[in-house]
Amino acid sequence: MAASDSRPSHRDFEGNGSISNGEDVSNVRDSAVQTDAKVQGYGPRLSKANLFTLLSLWMELFPKKEAQQQENDSAGDCGLVVVHEHIVLGLHCSSAQLHAGQVAVVKHGPRLKGCDLYFSRKPCSTCLKLLINAGVSRISYWPGDAEISLLSGRHDHIDSSHQEAILDATAAERLKSNSRPHICVLLQPLDCTIQQFVDETSQSGDFLEKIAADNPSLDVKDIFRREWWNNLDDFLEKFFINDEEQHKYVLNKMGLENFCAEPNFSNLRQHMRNLIRILASVTASVPVLEDYGFFTKEPLGTGSPALPQDVVRHCMIQTQILTCRTEDAKVGVGAVIWAEGKQSQCDGTGRLYLVGCGYNAYPVGSQYAEYPQMDHKQEERQNRKYRYILHAEQNALTFRSAEIKEEDNTILFVNKCPCDECVPLISCAGIKQIYTTDLDSNKVKRDISYLRFDKLNGIQKFIMVI
Repeated sequence: MAASDSRPSHRDFEGNGSISNGEDVSNVRDSAVQTDAKVQGYGPRLSKANLFTLLSLWMELFPKKEAQQQENDSAGDCGLVVVHEHIVLGLHCSSAQLHAGQVAVVKHGPRLKGCDLYFSRKPCSTCLKLLINAGVSRISYWPGDAEISLLSGRHDHIDSSHQEAILDATAAERLKSNSRPHICVLLQPLDCTIQQFVDETSQSGDFLEKIAADNPSLDVKDIFRREWWNNLDDFLEKFFINDEEQHKYVLNKMGLENFCAEPNFSNLRQHMRNLIRILASVTASVPVLEDYGFFTKEPLGTGSPALPQDVVRHCMIQTQILTCRTEDAKVGVGAVIWAEGKQSQCDGTGRLYLVGCGYNAYPVGSQYAEYPQMDHKQEERQNRKYRYILHAEQNALTFRSAEIKEEDNTILFVNKCPCDECVPLISCAGIKQIYTTDLDSNKVKRDISYLRFDKLNGIQKFIMVI
């Protein structure tokens, strides 16, 4: 959101403690997408609310064709995550024809009843009335600008767009006050160590390690830092209002007066900054380098065409965001399954629709310390985690929100090479393309091996290569 006259200073981001944002979060159950564990594991994890919020912000930035970006000027781009009983049903973004909320109605219809929706902007009155009527349970949104910008044309007295935005915000508030669903800002305090944890795991991820292995002369730490700062600048400009008075103006117009009072206002802004830092770290783990991309070794012309590289990178970063909820603090794995249909149905993702997503976690309902947590470095095999933990690919298939259709091109994105336990499932599930790294391919790490992936036939494999 280009909302301020100047960009915020990076010094604003030095505070990293846990904060409160004015919401009562003490009674919010923090269960995983796959697991209802109440106690965190060895490493800090994002809450579900923060995870879905970050996914909605990232979906707002889904790569679109230039024609789409120019055609829809009635509202800003908006990302949306649809969740039902902790399972992600859809990842959406606005298109040239439809707002994100309208896309959800077209895609899910009556299945929206009882769902929680996470928006990257406060939805407009047109979307709200549809979603309220559909019977959604909760609508949460990022406390920046509204979908119909309240900052655009604010100081231009002859610009009618600002008056239209105020009228829409007033209507949205009336819908909110008379609706059954809970419409709110749901941001939860971050663990004080999670930023450091995400930074470290992002820098040691397979993508940067693959770059280092291919080209030892490159300083991957410097690449990460440079990407982090660039991403931080971009996300601040897009999602953060630097000018405090402008931010208070927007919050007031959106019916969030309580957030304008101290200490709520400072806490809210710090929390927004912290989440933006997390997003900057995760996205820096899949850097934009001119000589790198995801390519197949198979002859051209066989199988379905490859996706554009910017779309592939966006989906790979979705897997990285999911690792922020992993229950294995040493090896975070995320998997997202998309399918390429025959028609776009006016979604900002084009012909792509979500099939499922997941991360590595222990079985549903397990409590922390019920299962072993040791890795292959420990000698006691009975106390190692590998026989108990569910892999990201397995959870994405188990908790999928759509069936895999033979006629559609179903695509798996995973941030680590699939192991021998997952390859048969992938092969038999109907997956037609895989985007991943082969850093562990043909390796055996005591209790877990990666020998089958290289021999996997009938599926196009797109590997990060120079």
